[in-house]
Amino acid sequence: MKFTKSILMLVLLTSVAFAQTGTRLVGFNAKSMGRGGVSIGTFDSPELMMSNPAGISFLNNSSLDVNLSLMFPSLHFKNALNDADGDKNTFPLPAAAYVNKYKESNFSWGIGFFTAGGMGADYSLKHALYRNQDGTYNLQKYHSMLASMQGGLTVAYKFNENFSVGISAHLVYSMLEFGMPYSLSPSVMQGVAMPGMTFGQMFAAPSTMGGFGYDEVTATAKMTDLVGTGFNGKIGFAYKVDDQLSFGFSYTMPTSLTYKNGKALMDMTAQLNDAFGKAVAGAMMQGMTQAQATAAVMAQFTGLGIDMTKGVVANYDLNVDLTFPQSFGFGVSYKAANNFMLAADFEWINWENAFDKMTIKLSNGNNANINKMLGNNGTFNLDFPMNWKNSIVIKLGGEYDVNKDLTLRLGYAYGGNPVPESTIFPIFPAIVESHITVGASYKISDPLTVNAAFEAGLNKSVTASKPSLIANEYDGSTSQLSTTLIHISFNYAF
Repeated sequence: MKFTKSILMLVLLTSVAFAQTGTRLVGFNAKSMGRGGVSIGTFDSPELMMSNPAGISFLNNSSLDVNLSLMFPSLHFKNALNDADGDKNTFPLPAAAYVNKYKESNFSWGIGFFTAGGMGADYSLKHALYRNQDGTYNLQKYHSMLASMQGGLTVAYKFNENFSVGISAHLVYSMLEFGMPYSLSPSVMQGVAMPGMTFGQMFAAPSTMGGFGYDEVTATAKMTDLVGTGFNGKIGFAYKVDDQLSFGFSYTMPTSLTYKNGKALMDMTAQLNDAFGKAVAGAMMQGMTQAQATAAVMAQFTGLGIDMTKGVVANYDLNVDLTFPQSFGFGVSYKAANNFMLAADFEWINWENAFDKMTIKLSNGNNANINKMLGNNGTFNLDFPMNWKNSIVIKLGGEYDVNKDLTLRLGYAYGGNPVPESTIFPIFPAIVESHITVGASYKISDPLTVNAAFEAGLNKSVTASKPSLIANEYDGSTSQLSTTLIHISFNYAF
């Protein structure tokens, strides 16, 4: 059991899928990816378990399909302090599926697992708050990782030669990590600093009123070890008019995940040091020496209930709530000639009701100073704003049979960017919209076929609004992402 879990964890950690249509991949199989990921109304691959489970009724044979994709993302971020590329990473995205066809029955079934999607990025960036004593910037690590896999059973029933209904019942397994300077409004600091004033009011007030003049407070934040499981269901309808024309419709239900048993680190050292330095500078302007000012400010902080010897670094237990969206899809396939097919898919993804926010639940915080400033006992919730928009995905593709062994494919996929300008930031770069794909299949023998495809996710750039809802450092910043993918699969027909 431990060995199996370790293998699953390794697969997930190496399967961080950069967002292709939001956090979802364009397709899940090299065969369909050659034609732009089109599959809902094209009944020719075990990938139908993810796109339209009813379609497996119309597969010609039982078959086993093993797929591996390699993704090479390219990221860039620019703001007032940075003009930097993200780390160069390569991500393997595995999938495997088996469909069983009964010759004397209208039932078909399948089992499989798929890398469903995710996103992630790594940067080393300058931040105005994090400076060394000589004034140079202390580069900060910005990191995210959202990996999602799902798998389970699919069953389909063919009511007649033309019409089938199918369902997929999938277990979803996901992992989440997050680390960067994390900024919030000073109003989050509800602890009482002195009668009639909270720490938040003190940090926000101008220096003329005895405050620090901050419009945000920042902590180095790291979230790790978050694992979430949930259920995802799909229902599909497949209608094959004749050997030339077919239609498909599918619905994927939303998946609510609570990532549990995580650990969080909150380090406010840089923020408190900056505030302490401002207070010392203010005292020196009143005629004190640096030593006198330092002692006076130390005494002032002690009077506020802050013990500077205990620092401001806290560890928390962590849970996170996040929902993955529902979607509706429609597909059509038309065989214009015996050796030439055209197909298209159309999907609507309900990001608006899913990625509106990410709820971060912190508990058992162990630093008295931070608890004092926040006005709690170490347990509180934060809502991270996302405000994603619904998107439409359009996939167009075609394939041409050169001969009985070789098939060539070409495709295009467009998925509207769901990330608004108000919440775009560099480590959640789910913004690519246009994808061009080419592919081919070659029958090595009667039962064995190899499929390959190349996918280019064209560069997309989004400029953040002013102000950003995430942090001041992202005001007017620009995030860019493009991706290159190679897909290969082997299909064995029984």
